[in-house]
Amino acid sequence: MRALSQPADERLLIEAAQRDPARFADLYIRNFHIVYGYIARRTANREEAEDLTSDVFHQALANLHRFEWRGAPFAAWLIRIAANAMADRWRAQAREAPDPPTEEMSDPSMADLEQRAALLEMVESLPADQRRVIVLRFAEQKTIREIAHEMGRTEGAIKQLQFRALEKLRATMEGANA
Repeated sequence: MRALSQPADERLLIEAAQRDPARFADLYIRNFHIVYGYIARRTANREEAEDLTSDVFHQALANLHRFEWRGAPFAAWLIRIAANAMADRWRAQAREAPDPPTEEMSDPSMADLEQRAALLEMVESLPADQRRVIVLRFAEQKTIREIAHEMGRTEGAIKQLQFRALEKLRATMEGANA
C-alpha cells in the first residue's frame, strides 16, 4: 500500500523539480504518454506530434518555476501548454503560407483548435474536484471506476461531479457564444 496519495506524490515531484531541474525527468516520464497522446490525436503526422511534444516539455521545464500547485493534475498544465503550442504552430503555418488559402482559414479544424484552447481555460476555472474529474476522464481517459478509486469516492459521486462540471462548462460556453 502506498503511503502517499497520487496528488500528494505528484506535488512532491513538482516541488523537487522546481528545486532541482534534473528531477524534471520524473514528471516527464509520468506525463509523456498523456501529452503525446493528446497531441498525436490532433496533428497531421507523427513527426509533428513528436516535435510539439518536445516543445511542450521544453516550455514546461523552462516555466516550471511559475507553476503553482492548485490541486489539479500536472498533466492539465501540460495539456494547456500543448493546446497553446498547437494553436501557435497553426498560426505560424498560416502566416508562412505563400498564398493565403481561403479554404484553410475557414477550416473547422482551426476553429476546433481555438475552441479546445478556450475549453481548457474554462476547465481551469472549475472547482478543484470537478476539474480533476474532467482531466482524469477526458485528458487521461480513465474510467469512472478508476477515477473513483483514485479519488477515494463512489462511482456515483464521480458521475455527479462529472455531470456538474460538464453542465458548468456547457453554460460557460453558451454564455461565451451568445
